[in-house]
This record gives sequence, C-alpha cells and structure tokens, in this order.
Amino acid sequence: MRHDYDDMKALHVTLTRPVHYPQHQEVLDYSDRNGILLVPEIPVWQFNEKQLSDPKVRALAKQMLREMVEHDANHPSIFAWSVANESETSTPGGRAYFKTLRDMLKELDPDRFVTFADDGLPGISRAEESASSMADFIMMNQYFGTWTGPAGPLPNVLDRIGAMFPDKMLIISEFGAVGIFAPDLEAAERLRSKIMRDQLALFAKYDWIGGAIFWCYQDYKSHRNLRPALTQGQVEVGLVDENRQRRPSYWLWRELNAPAKVALDWSPPIMYTPPEGFRATVTRRGPEEIPSYSLRKYRVVWEARDDDDQLVAKGERVLPDVGNARVVEGTWAAPATKAVTLTLRLYRPTGFLASETTLSWWEPRSGGEDIEEMRKKGTPAPQ
Repeated sequence: MRHDYDDMKALHVTLTRPVHYPQHQEVLDYSDRNGILLVPEIPVWQFNEKQLSDPKVRALAKQMLREMVEHDANHPSIFAWSVANESETSTPGGRAYFKTLRDMLKELDPDRFVTFADDGLPGISRAEESASSMADFIMMNQYFGTWTGPAGPLPNVLDRIGAMFPDKMLIISEFGAVGIFAPDLEAAERLRSKIMRDQLALFAKYDWIGGAIFWCYQDYKSHRNLRPALTQGQVEVGLVDENRQRRPSYWLWRELNAPAKVALDWSPPIMYTPPEGFRATVTRRGPEEIPSYSLRKYRVVWEARDDDDQLVAKGERVLPDVGNARVVEGTWAAPATKAVTLTLRLYRPTGFLASETTLSWWEPRSGGEDIEEMRKKGTPAPQ
C-alpha cells in the first residue's frame, strides 16, 4: 500500500476515489499525512432499480455506510462520502435510494459532502431525472472513446450537463482506455495517451469541472470487464501493469498533472564559455488548466555538475506562495570544463517531487571534436 501510494504521489495525485469499498487504515493514515483527498465508497456497484428499491439492500447499504463513517470519520483526508457506483440512479427507485442514504449521512456527519459515481448522465434530458440533482457535487464516470462509444459527442454531452446542473461542481470520477479497444498493447498505449491529452484539455475549458480522476493506476483482475466469455487474466487499463511495471502513459500522466511550470535558462546567456549562473521562473498552472492550485511552502533544490559529474555548485530555497511567478537564481565561478548540466527540482512540502527540469551546456565543437582533439589527430583546425 505504501509503495502504490508513494507512486501515486509521484504522479501528483491530490484527489482519488479509493474504490469501490472502504479502505484499510494504512491508506487513510497515508492520505492524512501526505495530502490526498479521498471519497470513500460502499460497495454498491452496478445495481439496478429493483435492487436499489429492495428494503434488504437499503438496510445493508445503511449498515455498511454507518460502519464506514463511524470507523473513518476522524480522518481529515476524507473529503466526501460516496453511496454508489454506476447504478440505476436515474430511476424513481434509484433517486429514493440516494435520498435515503444522503439523509442518513447528513445526520451522521453533517459537515461532509455526499455524492456517488454517476455513469448515466449522458442519457438524461432534465436534472430532476438523476439523483445527481440531490448530490452536493456530481461525480461522472465516462469512457467516451472506449466503453461509452466514440469520443466525438463528449463536448456536447458536457455542455448539456453544465446547462442542466448550473449550480453543481462536477468531478470526472473515471476516464481512461481499456486495452481491449486496441489491437495490441502498443496501440492501446497510443489510445490511452490520446484520451489523456484530449480529454484533460477539454475538461479544463469548463470552470465548473473541479478535477479529473484517471481509471486507473494498476491493471486488475475481473470477470466482467473483459471480452465476452473471457474470464481470465488482467484488465489492461492501468498506468502500471499487474507487476507495477510502468507503461509510457505513466510518464505522460505525470507530466500532464505536474502542478508547476519551470522556465530555466543560463544567466547571463552564454555560448563559448562555461556558464556562471542560471535564472528559473516557477509558475503554477493557471485557472484555465487542470490541475490548478496554489503552491505553498514548495522548495527548490538545484545543482550544477561538470563533464566528470563533479559538483560545481548547489543551492536550495523555500519559495513564497506561488500564485504569481517566482524567480530563482544561482551563480558560481566559471568551471574549467567542457560541459555543465544543471538540474532544478521542485519539491512539495511533504517532500514529494513536483517537477524536475534539466539544462545542459557543452563546449562548441567542430565535427564533434574540439580544436585540441583535431590537432592530435592531424585534422586541419578551422580558421
């Protein structure tokens, strides 16, 4: 659990659904200490209206919900409670189910939000049809581009949802790409990466979309999410496989979710002599992007090394709050070297890496050799 959550922090996770059931205390403790907001959920997954209307089902759901709240409510990482996932909540029975559990939660824990993961929003025409109209905020599972169908209709669907729920924040609680929608693993990675890039950029255009959660971190076993009649093996959907081996999409997701942008250059600009300093500008992502949040107590650590990997200079600085851009500068005596590599790392207050940027300088050469090397070989030196 610590390995996986450390890895998710390396991916810049600040909000997740620890789906689809209550979690071990280790997960909750970790999230408290390291800054991850959680939306815990009881295991009511893909229930139909008949099940949601069944008094025995509701009684069991209320029992599970009470146990989860009484067990976990003192954890500050818990941002909201979820009472269902991908169930028929756009039906009379589904709406009544949600209202019953929401009212119970408001008595047990009145200060926290109550919601559920809704995959039925594209199919409604009025807000009152969905139990999401009664939720404190909306969580929407959508797989346009794979399970839900072609990706093209997604912008129109989001426009309609925004118009139907003008007073609600929406979190994209699941999106991604399952490998069975591609002919091979390489093609699946291309599809997954395209969906990441395209849909995160789309979500960012709507100021009422508060965030997006990728499904999912790791491949997993299932008897329901594979090809018809295929009940063995892993669902190939993760940023890492079942052995925690990272796919290329892991690195893309990390890049897309970095909270800051760093512009790094030598100062003053140089060409023929080793650099004597640098200037870095650290900027948080703007409100028109996802993710976007202020950076408080972030720390910059930098080091410059020569062509023998010997340390030339180093430094660190805790930044003031990064709302506006912050400038970091460093200087050193010019080293007698043919190359300098500068690495600047930005760390969160919890010690996790938020950004890493590298800048390299090397002595200009002719034909890949410097003048001294050319003389040794008898090559005519340039005039």
